Amino acid sequence: MPNSLPSGPGRNAVRDRLKTLIENPRFERAILILIAVNAVTLGLETSAAVMERIGGFLKAFDKAILAVFVIEIAARLYVDFRGFWRDPWRIFDFSVVAISLIPATGPLSVLRAFRVLRILRLISGVKAMRRVVAGLLEALPGMGSIVLLLVLIFYVTAVISTMLFGQSFPDWFGTLPASAYTLFQIMTLESWSMGIVRPVMEVYPLAWLLFIPFILSTAFTVLNLFIGVIVDAMQSEHEAEAQGERDALQRETEAILAEVRALRADVAALRGDQPQG
Repeated sequence: MPNSLPSGPGRNAVRDRLKTLIENPRFERAILILIAVNAVTLGLETSAAVMERIGGFLKAFDKAILAVFVIEIAARLYVDFRGFWRDPWRIFDFSVVAISLIPATGPLSVLRAFRVLRILRLISGVKAMRRVVAGLLEALPGMGSIVLLLVLIFYVTAVISTMLFGQSFPDWFGTLPASAYTLFQIMTLESWSMGIVRPVMEVYPLAWLLFIPFILSTAFTVLNLFIGVIVDAMQSEHEAEAQGERDALQRETEAILAEVRALRADVAALRGDQPQG
């Protein structure tokens, strides 16, 4: 019985054609457009009025787009199975599409909301967004010490505020977790003065001696350290990428020069082989 699947050179030809297709910039732009359109349709599905009118069309369109994404992932796996799993962004794409394939029925109905994660594929498709995410990941180790410092400041201030203000303001400072949450609100500067600090100062006039240094050390110092670490990591990521491009250009230039030298040597050899007049 003949095998319907191509084998040998035929299979390699199919793989080469698929590779040319999925690496084509137009194909990648088309996938990005589908992701953006899918983001709009998923947003429309949250409207009861829209679903009442064109709900059937939106659901069918969503399934069609999901089918395109599945075919794309399958094609990439077929073209380069091992290389696919070495690329973290491809694994991310695979995970997002796989979540969308989980049956959203019964106890898993809550997973329907996670279909919107498909929009995150824009991150892997847009080079500038990938650079930002890579910079954030690069900044995580440096942020560890800053997070530890912030936790220490929060803990010390929460203990002090619970002991000082817990009896008079149990809702805000009655327990250590409540104090930590209140301090988090103060750090974000959301209604910190009129909503919390001034009422506390009516009972404890010197309470500002605790809250003002806390705000200065967190909102204006530690959080800016976060920004500094992230910016530095992104700059390093950009410089590393630029250096990689320069190295690639230098290697290409050296290869061209080597070919030119070889060509000149061949021309010189041909001239040497010509008979003298």
